[in-house]
Amino acid sequence: MQNISSPPDPDTVAPTGRGHVVPHGRVLVVDDDPTVAEVAAGYLERAGYDVEQAEDGPAALERFAALRPDLVVLDLMLPGMDGFEVCRRMRAQGPVPVIMLTARGDEDDRILGLETGADDYVTKPFSPRELVLRVEAVLRRGRRAGSAAPARLGGAGIGLEPLARRATRDGRDLCLTLREFDLLAFFLSHPGQAFTREELMREVWGWDFGDLSTVTVHVRRLRGKVETEPARPGLIQTVWGVGYRMDLPDHDASGY
Repeated sequence: MQNISSPPDPDTVAPTGRGHVVPHGRVLVVDDDPTVAEVAAGYLERAGYDVEQAEDGPAALERFAALRPDLVVLDLMLPGMDGFEVCRRMRAQGPVPVIMLTARGDEDDRILGLETGADDYVTKPFSPRELVLRVEAVLRRGRRAGSAAPARLGGAGIGLEPLARRATRDGRDLCLTLREFDLLAFFLSHPGQAFTREELMREVWGWDFGDLSTVTVHVRRLRGKVETEPARPGLIQTVWGVGYRMDLPDHDASGY
């Protein structure tokens, strides 16, 4: 399996023709290393995506505003403006799934990326095929959640409108990332039921692989937005030795 650190094989990663519209969706690849960008773009194009590239933060923000891609593959170590800041500014313009690329193996950097709003991260060197699988998983989960979603979910003062992607707490809008929204919707759909982190990763992220700290970080961030006292959560409970459970009054998830 080819790693991204190796020179690209032109017979393997030749693009299918950039610029045409394809049904899988549009992906923006942001990386200042042309080899990394070309290999990632080539594999994504062969998988059926329309791919655009940017080499730094300002260019990425400009392309993002113009294209409104379905997903962004974003390098953490960009010149001038790092991936954290680029992700924050993209989030300010509108919701979009983000997969971060990083050459760092430090856990603090991975967690910071997730807390910034990234839906996943991939550590270099990585397999381009794994990147494609992660892109597919993020987009597939988002589309499936939208098509199968009920009109509304709620309980304990929380209201969710899945089709509109709108969340409220006591009538006030909640600012949730895409994955935080999906996680809250899953909890509200299964009140009183405990789930392991592996189950949450499979059901909410659509992955059978990945770093389970992804789930931990998102639960912590979600508590900070929906709990009255995040340090003493009354809704999203830790079930020691198992995982997490959402407790609602009388297990009522049918209304606000």
